[in-house]
Formats: sequence, C-alpha cells, structure tokens
Amino acid sequence: MASRGIPLDTAAVMSTVMEGILYGFSILMFMGTIWTLAYKHPLRDINRPSAVVAILLLILSTAHMIVDIIRIEEGLVTYRDTFPGGPPAFFADVAQNTFVIKNGIYTLQTMLGDGMVIYRCYAVWQSIWVIIIPSMLWFGITVCGVCAVYSVSQATSKAGNIFAKATGQWITVFYAMTLATNLLASGFLAYRIWMIECNVSAIRTKKGTLMPLVRVLVDAAILYSVSLLLALVCFVKSNNGQYVMLDMIMPIISIAFYMVIIRIAINKRTHSYLSTIRGGVTSETARGSSRQYPMKPVQVHISQLTHNSDDTSAYRTVLNQDQPLTKAEYMEGASCGV
Repeated sequence: MASRGIPLDTAAVMSTVMEGILYGFSILMFMGTIWTLAYKHPLRDINRPSAVVAILLLILSTAHMIVDIIRIEEGLVTYRDTFPGGPPAFFADVAQNTFVIKNGIYTLQTMLGDGMVIYRCYAVWQSIWVIIIPSMLWFGITVCGVCAVYSVSQATSKAGNIFAKATGQWITVFYAMTLATNLLASGFLAYRIWMIECNVSAIRTKKGTLMPLVRVLVDAAILYSVSLLLALVCFVKSNNGQYVMLDMIMPIISIAFYMVIIRIAINKRTHSYLSTIRGGVTSETARGSSRQYPMKPVQVHISQLTHNSDDTSAYRTVLNQDQPLTKAEYMEGASCGV
C-alpha cells in the first residue's frame, strides 16, 4: 500500500527532533520523580514499584532515542548513495534491524506504561473486578505487539512499507486496544478518586482536596490518548505522519507517568505544610489564652450514681464540694475529654 503525506526521510528527521525535545523534558521529570520518591524518605519507605517503573521507562526511552539516532545516521549518511531508492526507500524498508528494534522497544514501553495505569486502578479500587476488562485488553496489546514485531522481523526488503497487510493489521489493533485500555483504566481511576472526594468533602475538618490529583490524572490520560488517536488515524490513512507520532509517544508515556507521581508529592507536601502552620498557630493561640486566662480553683457539685445488688439504683448527690480541683485533676479531666 502506497503511503501518503510528508516524505519518509523528512518524517524521520522530524520525528527524531520532536522525540529528542520530549526526551529531554522527560529526563527533567524523571529527576523530579526520583527526588520526590527518595527525598527525606528512608530506603525502606521508598515506593519501590514506582521507582522501578520510572527507571525502566527511562532506560527504554533512552534506548529508543539511541536507535533512532543510529537509524538516521544510516539512512542519511552511511547508505545514502548505496541503498536502492535512496533515503526514502531505506526508511520505508521494514526489514531494517533498527526498525525492528525500535518497534520492540515501543511495545515494551507501552506494556509497562499501560500496566502501571491498571495497577494504580486496582490499588485505588481494591477490587479485581474493576480491572478485568483493562487487563484483558492489556493481554491483547501484548499479543498484538509481539505479533507485529515478529511479522516485521520476518519481512524482507520486498515486503513493502509498514502499511502492508502483513504488519498493518496487527499495528491497527495494537493502537486501538492501547487507546481503549488507557481510557478505561484512567477513567475508572479518576472516577474512584472523585467519588472519594465527594464522600469526604462533607465531613472533612481540614482544608484539602483530591481534585488536583483527579485533574492531573485526566490531563495525563488526555495527553496520551490524543497522541494515540492521532497515530491511529495517521496509520489507518496510510499517512507518514504516524512515524512522527510513534516516536513522540515514547517519551510521552514516560511524561504521563512522571507527572502523576510529582503532582501527588506536591499535594502531600502542601497539605503537610498547611497542617504544620495551623498546628503552630493553634499552639501559640492556646498558650496566649492560658496566659490571658489563668486557671483558678473551681467549685463543683458532684452527682454519684451507685448500683445495688438488688438491681435498684440509688441516686445520691453530694453538694457543696468546696475543695478546689488540683492542677493534676484538672489536666486529667481535660485529657479524658479529648
């Protein structure tokens, strides 16, 4: 099937440049994520699953970036004058090792990112039933991704471009299932947190809200979903713009993961800071009040209720207990009241 849109050599350069920009941004967010997970946290308290996934996403993104640079160098420099058809034919050849490797890395990145979204969904809902459909879609993504990479690895230089039927059918299903998985899992996750916020907002005693977390989850889901939708549309229309979107999605997966962790940490630190400020103001107010209104002896009337062995009650009132309460007795009563 003939491709449409920008020339393949132009698409290769553009995709690598855009991926490099987003990759640099993801590096900064990775540093922020690791700082968020490790700063002032003992080693045993670090969220190990999130830290491991963050590191793996960085490794895969870096490997994909390196392979893209090598592919650009081979297509535009090494084989520019020797490959039949020139650079456009080189970048259209699905049998190139660099093309197979970069698609394998992209499949792993997608499986890791989508799997983490499903895990978060389960952690919030604490129910296996909620993630049954997303999990089934995730297994479908795995099968389609492996089949797509395998079909590409078995192709020859005469097999045509990536839009050929042998590879195109797997890639189309892969994009569609990835989009569905992300929308479902992210939607369930955001809905659950929103419901928790609605339930606790009426009884909350401290200022705070979970809505910033809901917003960042929605933003991450929209960022990833729009990228996948554009890639799917370009692929269905046999447009070379899908090469650009494919390379951009790699760092976008990492960015969407990092931004959620960083936003959660910011929200927690903000609430901790506000609680500290309020605690300090309350303590100062209490000390000021105690200085302004010193404790004085208190005259009380004590009523005593006793229970007899014959199941009858006798109510005896002791009046005019003029003995003042000691400070220890006063503090003991105050402690019990709290």
